[in-house]
Amino acid sequence: MLRKIHLLFFAVILSIAASPLALAAPKPDALVMSIAKEQEEGYDPTTGWGRNGIPLFQSTLLAYDENLNVVGDLATEYTLGEDRTVWNLKLRQDVKFTDGRPLTAEDVVYTFQAASASTALIDLSVMESVAAKGEYEVEFKLKTPQITFINHLIRMGIVPKHLHGPGYARRPVGSGPFKFVEWNEGQQLIAERNEDYYGQKPDFQRLVFLFMSEDAAFAAAKAGQLHVVAVPHGLARQDIPGMTLRRVKSVDNRGILFPMLPDSGLKSTNGFPIGNDVSSDPAIRQAINYGMNREALVDGILYGHGSVAYGLVDGLPWDNKEIRFQDNDQAKARQILKDGGWLDADHDGIVEKNGRKASMELIYPASDQTRQRLALIVADQIRPIGIELKPMGVPWDAIYNQYHFNSPVLYGWGDTTPEELFKVYHSRTYDNAPDSTSFNPGRYSNPAVDRYLEEAEKAPGFEESLPLWRKAQWDGQTGPAVHGDAAWAWMVNLDHNYSTVNDLDIGQSAIEPHGHGWPLLNNIVKWKWTGQ
Repeated sequence: MLRKIHLLFFAVILSIAASPLALAAPKPDALVMSIAKEQEEGYDPTTGWGRNGIPLFQSTLLAYDENLNVVGDLATEYTLGEDRTVWNLKLRQDVKFTDGRPLTAEDVVYTFQAASASTALIDLSVMESVAAKGEYEVEFKLKTPQITFINHLIRMGIVPKHLHGPGYARRPVGSGPFKFVEWNEGQQLIAERNEDYYGQKPDFQRLVFLFMSEDAAFAAAKAGQLHVVAVPHGLARQDIPGMTLRRVKSVDNRGILFPMLPDSGLKSTNGFPIGNDVSSDPAIRQAINYGMNREALVDGILYGHGSVAYGLVDGLPWDNKEIRFQDNDQAKARQILKDGGWLDADHDGIVEKNGRKASMELIYPASDQTRQRLALIVADQIRPIGIELKPMGVPWDAIYNQYHFNSPVLYGWGDTTPEELFKVYHSRTYDNAPDSTSFNPGRYSNPAVDRYLEEAEKAPGFEESLPLWRKAQWDGQTGPAVHGDAAWAWMVNLDHNYSTVNDLDIGQSAIEPHGHGWPLLNNIVKWKWTGQ
């Protein structure tokens, strides 16, 4: 298999080198990259393409700039009605799809209706209707106020009503800065500059995305055959001649989710027990948080290419900096356990309470080496305070099917929308049902937090919602933060590492969500060659 991939790659490179797009040119017209996994389901926004970054081939109504400020794209202005359920957007009138047809309000309406009807991971259930109010004005009506609906306006690429249908995902047409040319599945994707693009014109005539393993891509970059390559943490310390390593900050975080309920005999519909008598005690959760050495995790496992994680949304505009705390304080962790009634009565090194040892499995996906190492190191860090975490790697299917309602799980999260807070911390995301969803399998519930999250969604504007998102994390008295409920033990935020050739300026990258690669292209129209 490896030989096949290498032969395929060099065939692609040779074909490029034989054309005017050769890498050796002073200012190559083709930018060759290996930065992301192939989008196997295709490039259709109505089924999820672009939900974590720029859809590239399609335009969006609104957009984030490098500082996560909301700016216009297709929309020249937008307003939110007094009851906060009606969004009105006025569109540019100079936009064409790459087949020459104009983009109008009807295309926007069709796109959102198609996305709402799809079975993809796009939740538009709050949308009551979408309608054209003239050729270049669109009205969205929601069933209830939801300020995070703006995220759909930022990420949903608009498709042409007259061309969308079966096969679109594999030959997409849009109005974005690049147009689709060719996709050889399992090999490469080629895009070409859209000369009719209404915005800033990209500096590159073509983009070539090569789909390779991380090791193969790194080897190709070292051989001078790539302009941009995603670099795994384990290889980030190695220099690539002629390239510069660029560390992009992210909220691609890792943390331990705790079952919040005691074991009461309740079982899921699949027959799995719900609840844990150890992790349901806040003293245990707080002690793990204070006893953990996060800087050592960043340095030892991420090789310094990351940052300490205190919460779910570190560094984002809705982050609450008051949730910060001093970790690696094992004396404080021991005192918390002692005050909570957890004592090592039999002197075996593990504290106990009411006859129950502070011993739990720590579940992680067996296929993820980074999470495996995090689980093992954290178990070693926590053991001296008297808590035993037993790392256990299981297949993803087992995690998805069971959610491990009765064991802590090492999960990964991270998105550049405050809706992430609602998903992870609102009790509605499991609705007190026998089965949970993957958003809140620990079954965290706090009425005050629910209230802040609901008020944030009903805010009259995005800026007005920010203080409420912050209070939902910690209001000085309660919240999921360590000072309060300690619903999670957040550990690290991963840097997303990319190496780029020295004469390529990729500008200022916005903080990236969980999953690197495609989000790097959010500012692709500002990338420039600096060489002569």
